[in-house]
Amino acid sequence: MSRCCGLDAWLLGLGFGGDGPAEAADAENNDRDRFRAGIRFGFKEGAMRFERITVEPDKMGGVPCVRGLRIPVATIVGMVAEGMTVDEILSDYPDLEAADIREALEYAAEAVRERELPLRRGA
Repeated sequence: MSRCCGLDAWLLGLGFGGDGPAEAADAENNDRDRFRAGIRFGFKEGAMRFERITVEPDKMGGVPCVRGLRIPVATIVGMVAEGMTVDEILSDYPDLEAADIREALEYAAEAVRERELPLRRGA
């Protein structure tokens, strides 16, 4: 199984799925198809492009946020790590969309990919 399909299965478990209106399901399926096709991430001048993640020096000290909403990517990732579902996150942050959460997770995954992180050695 490829990495993206595993991510899709995990996201479906969090609440990303076809349970909403038909339009939302179609948009989500199109997004998933684009992700699987490998065009979700585009390169422009050596940098990865994310459509929903913004970094603005005058907002939040330049911390990566979702669509300039002053909602940091780290906040969303933290809520997912605590076990919150997409519906719970959207309830707490009504300005967010399910696609924002997906892209925040993709951004976070890309940010830590291929880097060494300090981990404690097992006993």
